[in-house]
Amino acid sequence: MIAIIDYGAGNIKSLQSALLGLDMKSCLTSDKQVIANSKAIILPGVGAFKDAMDALHELGLSEVLQKEADKGKPILGICLGMQLLYEKSFENGEWNGLAILDGVIKRIDGNVKVPHMGWNTLAHHQSTNLLANINEQEYVYFVHSYYVDEFNKQELISSCEYGVQVPAIVQKDNIFGMQFHPEKSGKNGLQLLKNFGEMVL
Repeated sequence: MIAIIDYGAGNIKSLQSALLGLDMKSCLTSDKQVIANSKAIILPGVGAFKDAMDALHELGLSEVLQKEADKGKPILGICLGMQLLYEKSFENGEWNGLAILDGVIKRIDGNVKVPHMGWNTLAHHQSTNLLANINEQEYVYFVHSYYVDEFNKQELISSCEYGVQVPAIVQKDNIFGMQFHPEKSGKNGLQLLKNFGEMVL
């Protein structure tokens, strides 16, 4: 069973529907024991970094996520949820993240419209089971204004170009991140969620 972290900062229904369609059992929860007993964790997220971190702290879930990550449990961060896995964000100030991954979150710069909203293509940087049946330059759906910078390049699985190189998929051992919304990315997003499930369940 996959525990989807419920902290009021995610558009959850489409994600739950996608997992259900893939026959991947999940539950939406903020219960620490349920999270501890799960096979894997998904940390979704939309909205502001600071608000999301405040909610995780208030629910006592920051330490739970860090502890489960240390134990080797698979964790997938989606969109803002991916950004929360990193050390720090400069979104309207300077805020500490979960520091499960090394890197910082900065606003997209360059001569492009922000937010980055819509379909963009994936360029692959290394081979992994997570990319099974996902070809080079496949499209996925993004909605974000900030991106991961100053990260470990060995953890970069796929990227897209949008004024800057945007890390789109990252992986470090049991920790995964997708900057786009797989649940809104059609067959490619469903394939990526299926691949994640096959790797961790």
